Amino acid sequence: MPNIDRDGASLWYTVGGRDDAPPLLLIHSLATTHELWAQQMPALAARHRVIRYDMSGHGRSTSPAGESTIEQLGRDALAVLDDAGAARAHVAGVSLGGLTAIWLAEHAGERVQRLVLANTAARIGTSDTWSARIRVVREGGMEVAADLAIPRWFTDGYRENHADVMAAYRAMVLACPLESYVSACSALRDADLRAELPRITAQTLIVAGSEDRSTPPADSEILRDNIADAHMEMLEAAHLANVERAEEFTELLVDFLS
Repeated sequence: MPNIDRDGASLWYTVGGRDDAPPLLLIHSLATTHELWAQQMPALAARHRVIRYDMSGHGRSTSPAGESTIEQLGRDALAVLDDAGAARAHVAGVSLGGLTAIWLAEHAGERVQRLVLANTAARIGTSDTWSARIRVVREGGMEVAADLAIPRWFTDGYRENHADVMAAYRAMVLACPLESYVSACSALRDADLRAELPRITAQTLIVAGSEDRSTPPADSEILRDNIADAHMEMLEAAHLANVERAEEFTELLVDFLS
């Protein structure tokens, strides 16, 4: 489980699955960790060399001071691939992880074999909404960040019936350092990758959540319509479809990557 030095900070990653299988890089969402992919791991590890990492400032990774950009996050992902010895890999990302995966496919397309974009967009929210989020969380702390996140991540029915999952994800948000959270929010505030979507040549699976308020299906349709070799699937879920509809999501992922 190596650490990579990056501008005075460190990136932690782990490799699992089969050493002789195709590499697969998994990128998590804002305020979560590599554990976001836990429910997909048994199926993926049986078929791939799975590389997961904690993005800058999350989990076991630390972050440099100041605001971050989507380019920095994308170059972090490339550093992980380099250190893991993966010249080319399938790449899958959720939300901010999906935005990072879009950057990779646009700017380092030769490194991306197949692309999975889940509950994400080439432009997530607006500058105003992210500026407001930064302000509110700075004032109220990560308790406020958790209060805002959980109802958007999961539908009402799922939350009511999965108290243990809610507790685990709330704890994950609370464990994220405030400055790291704000830094990632600044990348989301400034990132707009829509104009370069036609540069993506990788075969692409887009997974949308029918109840996703953070990246609604219309955002997924923009991805589908502007990436040449893309198709879209819809799951009855909110923003973290890979958790809320884990079995269906995993089946889509395995079928596509096979």
